[in-house]
Amino acid sequence: MKVLLVGGGGREHALARTLSRSPLLTRLWCAPGNPGIAEVATCVPIRAEDIGALVAFARDQAVDLVVCGPEAPLTLGLADRCAEAGLRCFGPSAAAARLEGSKSFTKEICDAAGVPTARWARFTDSAAARDHLRVQGAPIVVKADGLAAGKGVVVAQSVAEAEAAVAAMMDDRAHGEAGAAVVIEECLLGEEISFFALCDGTQALPLAAAQDHKRVGEGDTGPNTGGMGAYSPAPAFTEALRDEVMARMIRPTLAEMAKRGTPFRGVLFAGLMLTAEGPKLIEYNVRFGDPECQVLCLRLRGDLLAALLAACEGGLDAVALDWSPDPAVVVVMAARGYPGTPLRGTAIGGLDAAAAVPGATVFQASTVAGPDGTVLADGGRVLGIAATAGSLREARDAAYAAVDALRWPEGFCRRDIGWRALG
Repeated sequence: MKVLLVGGGGREHALARTLSRSPLLTRLWCAPGNPGIAEVATCVPIRAEDIGALVAFARDQAVDLVVCGPEAPLTLGLADRCAEAGLRCFGPSAAAARLEGSKSFTKEICDAAGVPTARWARFTDSAAARDHLRVQGAPIVVKADGLAAGKGVVVAQSVAEAEAAVAAMMDDRAHGEAGAAVVIEECLLGEEISFFALCDGTQALPLAAAQDHKRVGEGDTGPNTGGMGAYSPAPAFTEALRDEVMARMIRPTLAEMAKRGTPFRGVLFAGLMLTAEGPKLIEYNVRFGDPECQVLCLRLRGDLLAALLAACEGGLDAVALDWSPDPAVVVVMAARGYPGTPLRGTAIGGLDAAAAVPGATVFQASTVAGPDGTVLADGGRVLGIAATAGSLREARDAAYAAVDALRWPEGFCRRDIGWRALG
């Protein structure tokens, strides 16, 4: 099979590395890719949001399967355009991708399908939103309704903080049109879990769970980010909880989407809170998580490409995937200034030394090749330094040993990834 992978981050590096090992694969391209991805795929200079150019390339190269990594191309209709061109695409239609593209749409689906979630309200007027906050009190959650690259969520510990978030999103347009409307939610308490399932429109195949670390600072302090690290498996997420989530969330959501004429095909990422009342949905995403994808790919046994193809064509009931019992940890190395304005263009040394640490894998995310062949930082979350081992502590130690092998003084990371499980 000839495959075009869309995207150029750490998630796509993990997917490219995994897909490259499939016995079904004959050729792998990635658009736009990055220097790390170039080691296992042919990178083509097409932006992930350039839907027309992606479809034209896939058609010209007789691509058998387009695999979309990030959410933006899906919300822009990549899967729809591929279908019009007679191409298979792993990922939902634009209508189904609203599960990530609109927080309020997801809440409406949850209400219709009986999926347990936080109490919520949507506002398009900032004054009305502030009035609601004063009545509800804090802690409370303010979310930009649209896509905000993982940064449109504020878990406010005071009404003043929540009002400031509303002002930034709705009045100052800190996230552009994504914040023209906000969803204000009850603040759920408990452990947060990322759970993934492959979907073919009617059936769902449970994958695995991971625990992400959203806040920039150690001890879960500071502003939310796209994710500063993750580990899998998550000890708090038992098989019984997995079965409950499949029965009460994933399958009812698929049924409701199909009922509305927008069947969901692709990977459904359920952000969960394990509360005292049981698991509740925080939000859905319509793609693999980043950095969760990195640890899932390290643990995956079986042919991912065959599973993605089954999700496109139906027949997930015949797919069997297995997972290594060895834990995996990924530590995100970010550029100084993130999650604000990151410092770009700095040279990263020691990548080979980091990859040489036993059990370690280096995923490149926001990188570009310099004129002399050096790897340069080109965004906020720049590297994912991952490792597997026989225990979570050993995996974490290996990951941090690889971090320490790097020569990149302009980068930083959290030093407590996995703290909930390890203490």
